[in-house]
Amino acid sequence: MNPRTIGELRESGYQPAPVKAEVERNLIRAMEAGEELFPGIVGYDFTVIPQVVNAILSHHDMVFLGEKGQAKTRMMRALTRFLDDKIPVVSGCEINDNPYDPICLSCKRKIEQHGDIVEIEWLPRDRRYGERLSPGTKIADLIGDLDPAKVAGGAPLASEDALHFGLIPRMNRGVFAINELPDLEYLIQVSLFNILEERDIQIRGYPIRFPMDVLLVFSANPEEYSRSGKIITQLKDRIGAEIRTHYPSTREAGLKIMDQEAKVDVGEGYQLDAPDFMRDIVEQITVEARKSSHVNQKSGVSARLSITNYETLVANARRRAITLKESVVTPRISDLNYLYTSSQGKIELDPFREESLTETQAIEKIIERAVRVVFTERTAGMDMDPVVDAIAGEIRIETGDMIPSADYKTIVSAAPQIWEPVHALGGDKSDQARAACVEFILEGLYLTGKLNRKKIGEMAAYRGK
Repeated sequence: MNPRTIGELRESGYQPAPVKAEVERNLIRAMEAGEELFPGIVGYDFTVIPQVVNAILSHHDMVFLGEKGQAKTRMMRALTRFLDDKIPVVSGCEINDNPYDPICLSCKRKIEQHGDIVEIEWLPRDRRYGERLSPGTKIADLIGDLDPAKVAGGAPLASEDALHFGLIPRMNRGVFAINELPDLEYLIQVSLFNILEERDIQIRGYPIRFPMDVLLVFSANPEEYSRSGKIITQLKDRIGAEIRTHYPSTREAGLKIMDQEAKVDVGEGYQLDAPDFMRDIVEQITVEARKSSHVNQKSGVSARLSITNYETLVANARRRAITLKESVVTPRISDLNYLYTSSQGKIELDPFREESLTETQAIEKIIERAVRVVFTERTAGMDMDPVVDAIAGEIRIETGDMIPSADYKTIVSAAPQIWEPVHALGGDKSDQARAACVEFILEGLYLTGKLNRKKIGEMAAYRGK
């Protein structure tokens, strides 16, 4: 049983540590045990994570700089893993006072009067993390202010008894995160100076100071962070470590994130069989968006683009399976027509580009480029000329997301030369797999200039050139 009073805590031999020392100690234990330091964080093993480890070992506050969708918030929240399971605090204290060394007036009085019989409680790690989004934040929110109710109750104005504590004091002995740091107003940035350097806070100019024990972490877009006038120089100077995040460096890392985060349960009675080339296309769409000259790269393209696109792709394949009474849910090229709903709003066009495209047109170009890249990779070494020759003349092949999968046997019968690449791509597993492979080959041949295509609504008709 945990000690219940300060006296019992002393008898147990418990020794509290400052929060940064506590985080360092638990990090070292995890490293020595060979544990994964940041479970669920993909692609940062040799870049971001070593920088975070160094910052923790240096007892530094830190700021994560990166575009949207680079796991900045997740990294900040993951720091709580290195807090103790629970720590003792003076019972009823708003700022989690250390029973051995209280800083608030109320706890000091209580211990002076009652000594070792003062009760303590055990604060779990999940209550030692606080977070605030910068826009709309006031000094009173972060630091504190006079409490009118306490003043009305007779508390002297210049007394600590009249104060309402803000979020940072309430995270004393914990971790506090501020998202979008450049959006903090000038005066609020100034109010952080003392916390970052002298480790104390001052409220309303009264001669009341609290030595704070807190690990501060921030996030910011690097473009905003480096823009003149957005961040006060003295504030930057006081933040110990600037850690640059990034997007996945490989498609494989992006796919791992997509698989980890996407919610694609197809329901009882149905089986999901997503071809690898369709999953590659979804991630490649995000890769191409991050390279596109039509997209504002300063804004970035979040990993959420791949996640929501994959969810939409599977959702349309489910809709087809339910409607046509097919038990296997297999996404195919015609399902890409519905990715506009999950892509719009996640891709910000470059406002200074001379060639003006609508968001829909830009997304269409990006999707086509992604399909072409994956098709070229997957069919490298395959001879597609017999397929192109077979579709020449009067042959017209129609595809669409609501054409039953079994109907694609007719396409193979009309152009039997297509079977060899279909088979090589895994199209012999099921009717659904065959349909997906046929659509992939036809669209790839069109995008590489070997077939013509005419779109009518959600249908596509392919003919020889």
